[in-house]
Amino acid sequence: MGRRPLPTTMRPLRPMIEPPARILAFVPNWLGDVAMATPALRALARRFPDSPLIAVGRRSACELLHGLPWLHETVPVPARPGPLDMLALRGKLAGPSATLAVVFPHSFRVALMARAAGARTRLGYARNGRAWLLTHRALPYRERGAIAPVYMATEYLDLVAAAGCEDDGEGLELAADAATLARLRPRLADDGPLVAVAPGAAFGPSKRWPAERYAAVIDALHNEARCRVVLLTGPGEENTRDAVLAAARQTPIIADDGKPSIDTLKATLALADLLIGNDSGPRHVAIAFKKPVICIMGPTSPRYSTGPCETGEVLRVDVDCGPCQKPECETDFRCMTRIAPAAVVAAALRHLPPARA
Repeated sequence: MGRRPLPTTMRPLRPMIEPPARILAFVPNWLGDVAMATPALRALARRFPDSPLIAVGRRSACELLHGLPWLHETVPVPARPGPLDMLALRGKLAGPSATLAVVFPHSFRVALMARAAGARTRLGYARNGRAWLLTHRALPYRERGAIAPVYMATEYLDLVAAAGCEDDGEGLELAADAATLARLRPRLADDGPLVAVAPGAAFGPSKRWPAERYAAVIDALHNEARCRVVLLTGPGEENTRDAVLAAARQTPIIADDGKPSIDTLKATLALADLLIGNDSGPRHVAIAFKKPVICIMGPTSPRYSTGPCETGEVLRVDVDCGPCQKPECETDFRCMTRIAPAAVVAAALRHLPPARA
């Protein structure tokens, strides 16, 4: 993920010279975006090795980032903090005024939190009427006057470039919990490749390839390559999980025993040979563990989520109504139903490790 010149639509920003007393990184909300922010977070840690780096975000985001060697602390906050939460957060984050706050989300509320934390320098994109809350502002990417999609890891790296940070080209990074790995390894160890399947998507049903098609892929991989399949679903995705289990003839492994956790997600993908899933959070978690991904993409633009460090294949079809970026399909779901299980199985077989002798 080599550096590239800042686009001409971005306002040049004067790089910081004095190291901050500490860095508050207000991280994104969605798991995939959090994973895509890790190259920028690591760049901050490399640029300011003596400044403690503190990630502030939803509890799930903090859990995803837990264990990274260059991150000093995580501070979980409510999903939608109100005035009392803001006051409590101010007390929790109170510290030297010579603090750099990097606001990765485009949210007005998060920029307000950064200001409430007392950071002297506040860096973020000038969006959603919040420019006055920031001391250093970057303009969003535009094409022909309209805000345009860009790979999120690149957007985040370009933001921290204003603080003199450079990309090291190592891509996304996460750490799996050692105790969770030790617990899961014997359960997932056996003959044959281990394929993780993630049929959910928090964005909405338009991103979810049909459950019966995932079941068909699970059965085909078992029959054609003697694959073992571990099924990954998150909180609130019980119906999706149950639909896959009901349709599949070969019962996949449920590594989390019906109690999903971020630690289990990370450890499972660290141990898997391949992930098959939608354009959702587990895709980017797998990329962070250098695993190939067969991504089944429907209504969203690949320009947001497809980067140079990903291996595997993105399967999508061009349709006249897409990419619509809508959480629910308003037509006939053709962007997803035109992707056949046989195409997914063929792509998976191309990226599985060779059979052991």
